[in-house]
Amino acid sequence: MVLGLVFAVAAMVLNCVAGLLQSDATTRTTRRRPLALQPRFILGLIVDGLAWVCTVVALRFLPVFAVQAILGGSIALTALAVRWIWGTRLSVLDRVAIGGCVIGLVLIAGAAGVDRPEGADTTADVVLGISLAVLAAVTIVLYNSRHAWPLALVAGLGFGGTSLAVRSVHIGPDGFDVVALLAQPATYLLIGFWLVGIVTFARALSRGDLSIVTAVFTVTEVVVPGLVAIGLLGDRVRDGWIAPFVVGLVLAAAGVIALAGSSTQRTGQWQR
Repeated sequence: MVLGLVFAVAAMVLNCVAGLLQSDATTRTTRRRPLALQPRFILGLIVDGLAWVCTVVALRFLPVFAVQAILGGSIALTALAVRWIWGTRLSVLDRVAIGGCVIGLVLIAGAAGVDRPEGADTTADVVLGISLAVLAAVTIVLYNSRHAWPLALVAGLGFGGTSLAVRSVHIGPDGFDVVALLAQPATYLLIGFWLVGIVTFARALSRGDLSIVTAVFTVTEVVVPGLVAIGLLGDRVRDGWIAPFVVGLVLAAAGVIALAGSSTQRTGQWQR
């Protein structure tokens, strides 16, 4: 369990660093050098990959809710980093909303059961496959959206889907078998969810404040997959923690709703 916590915290820090790099890359985009060719964006993708590896390791030891809620700490970390590096000022409402998100995620993390259920049946693959198809269609529709929060929400669902796909992968007693992994639908679902997440997250960063995008993205990434894991993969809420769990959900959801309507969001260039 301790090893899972260590890797989850490492993933949280790496996610924050990746977001900062990718956000800065969006301000340097030109017609001759689009976002995909920006060095900082590419470096951000590499850091994202390292964060994903840490998340995968953590998910082998902890339930989805526990891992995702720890990753939620990137909300506060990113807000502090943005303020320190670029001097970006958030409104009082934004700060309160981000605080509500963080408190809500702490309650959700505390409510997560300590035992990690093993495996998943084919129903999980079917549900995840349908979900991926829907998200891909929504991504196409929202790709040119002027607003950041819908894109951040879809990005959260995309990256959250990767965690569920990881949990759906069956690993034999002898450890990783490349041939066996390639024969499992969950492996390809994982790649599909990751692509949806990275595309929509990059678009959201080009349209909204990094702190707000991170908050909407992270809460969605934690709450929705966590609820799905309870119903689909057998994760459970700790005994006696139903009330704090519900309060955490309400706080996190309220924070996201407030941030979605925030005046700090923009439809133009990055503001610092």
